Amino acid sequence: MVSKEGILMDEGILIKIIDFPRDYRFNFLYLLHVTEGWYSVTPEDVAIHIAERCRCDIIIDAFCGVGGNAIQFAFTCHQVIAIDIDETKLMCAKHNAMIYGVADRIEFILGDYLKLIPKLKADVVFLSPPWGGPNYLSAKTFDIKTMIPMDGEKLYRESLKITNNIAYYLPRNVNIQQITNLAGRGNTCEIQEVYINGKLKTMVAYYGELVDMDFCENNA
Repeated sequence: MVSKEGILMDEGILIKIIDFPRDYRFNFLYLLHVTEGWYSVTPEDVAIHIAERCRCDIIIDAFCGVGGNAIQFAFTCHQVIAIDIDETKLMCAKHNAMIYGVADRIEFILGDYLKLIPKLKADVVFLSPPWGGPNYLSAKTFDIKTMIPMDGEKLYRESLKITNNIAYYLPRNVNIQQITNLAGRGNTCEIQEVYINGKLKTMVAYYGELVDMDFCENNA
């Protein structure tokens, strides 16, 4: 995998740009019949990159869907806790993890992540909540508080009860100020714009110890 990197400034906010040369998804033998699961799967090169950034002992994939990110986390983390409220998606995730040979490193949990938080322990939390389907692209700006079904700001705050090390996977039209403000006064948030073949696809925000402080300090 070869990617191009760069930086830009948006209203004083430092944003890291990563451009991947390919746009194919995971090599699942099949994805069963979950249409939403297909369009919501993270492109494989992007998932590999995120997994490297989130390398740790225990990671939680709070909305694992059909397993695209959880599978890659299993290659970089000792244990993956993959949660989803949809039983069919979780069944797909288990099947796909077996295809990739990492099912033994993933604990699959059927349930509501927000309700499970008091019982969870991990080094990193990966948040990729539902964006409300493909219609999110019709909005000029994606508001994480009102457009993520469970309130994206509350989701972040609740996740802090587990760890400060959070990676947040968000739409390309997300409100940058909102995700920067989540870090809180005096703290740093690293934002990556992810491009595939020169087209902006998504944004990833890193918090806590996941922030590349060398990058931030050298480009401030």
